[in-house]
Amino acid sequence: MIRVMVVDDEALIRTGFQHILDTADDIEVVAAVPGGQALKTAQEVRPDVVLLDIRMPDVDGLTVLAGLRRLPNPPVVAMLTTFDMDEYVTTALRAGAAGFLLKDTDPEGLPYLVRTLADGGTVLSSKVTRAVVDGYLEAGPQDAAVHGVARLTDRERAVLVLIAEGLSNADIAVRMHLGTGTVKDHVSAIFTKLEVGGRVQAALLAERAGLLRPQRDEEGA
Repeated sequence: MIRVMVVDDEALIRTGFQHILDTADDIEVVAAVPGGQALKTAQEVRPDVVLLDIRMPDVDGLTVLAGLRRLPNPPVVAMLTTFDMDEYVTTALRAGAAGFLLKDTDPEGLPYLVRTLADGGTVLSSKVTRAVVDGYLEAGPQDAAVHGVARLTDRERAVLVLIAEGLSNADIAVRMHLGTGTVKDHVSAIFTKLEVGGRVQAALLAERAGLLRPQRDEEGA
């Protein structure tokens, strides 16, 4: 059972997400709270996945994210926003968020997205603009990204490309004919060598280093 906590300042949003997710047999919403109660509640209920509003009046979503990331065995966190271009999104990704969702995400697809997050995958709303990604890619020197990727083994680079495609550890294991434990070890090594804290950061660093361009060029040919 995937344990989910919804954090939003609007009761209607919390209730709506809880109602949608509770219809799934393998998902349980263990808490739905405003931002001020998020950290205390997370320590009590220990969710696997947190859907966290990025803008709240009582406490900043980025502050809550930082607190959640400091917990022992921190949950996977995806940010919620009403805008497809939010100036806080790239900051949240760098802080370790596993992606972000618009609050008007298709209800039928929401359980699948939560499963993807719980399985170690990344989630970016289909409405995310290229400007969000470009803003992240332009935030640091490209040479540093190239140097980090150069430290990876050939197999780790292959795993990194699949991470960038949004695949979970289980999906990568199937694609590469490896054990899930082996994939987890590769992912851990990738994060260490690239000095990143999450899959989204690793994927965007791979993009900055040009690791994904040959594949995109082939798709556009």
